[in-house]
Amino acid sequence: MFDGKFRVPVDRAVKPLGNGLRRTGLTPDHLTAIGLLVAMGAATAIGFGYLKLGLLLVVLAALPDLLDGALAKASNTSSQRGAFFDSTIDRFADALLFGGVAWHFSIRNEPTYIVMLPFAIMALSSVISYMRAKAESLGLDAKGGLMERAERIIALCLGLLFEPLLIAILWAMLALTFVTAVQRFVKVWKQAAVAPITAAKIEMRRSRRQSRRVVRTERRRMRISRTTGRISTRRD
Repeated sequence: MFDGKFRVPVDRAVKPLGNGLRRTGLTPDHLTAIGLLVAMGAATAIGFGYLKLGLLLVVLAALPDLLDGALAKASNTSSQRGAFFDSTIDRFADALLFGGVAWHFSIRNEPTYIVMLPFAIMALSSVISYMRAKAESLGLDAKGGLMERAERIIALCLGLLFEPLLIAILWAMLALTFVTAVQRFVKVWKQAAVAPITAAKIEMRRSRRQSRRVVRTERRRMRISRTTGRISTRRD
């Protein structure tokens, strides 16, 4: 929900920061890795019951995730590999954070179903991510919903800030994540029913990827040829 409504203004706001980060020599992958390390620290703090410290680290972990895209655009280094790396690390970070919450509950000797609550949220979140990935591979759109990743992180931060409400917030997250899964399923189901050219779109995307691979291979060959030519010239 937030991703669709606020993505453009947020990208516009952080664009100057991306230009500044470009001068530091950092790459988007560096920022993504830093975010994961901070998320590990946040999960550890939450697990041991330092929820306010965990909250601070969750916010700090979100900053690199917010800025890596701006840096990629500013440095003109956007790539499929970077997008894949960023998305994968996001899933790892989410698993760490909710695992930390489950650890915290287990140390507090909460009932088993409470300890399993964060894992239930992560399971449904994985279904949501899978539906989007599968839909996009079929040339369909599965974005949107009440409880996407940004909403989950915000809700988790509220739970960490107001500890007595943490369990109630997690139950609400579970319900809204389930609703989001249903929303995405219905959205893709309706698109698939009126998309007879899906196969053609898939084949078109495959052809484009193949063409890009051919172009990249040819560029590598040209660079190698130029390098070889320079070395030969120097030897002569």
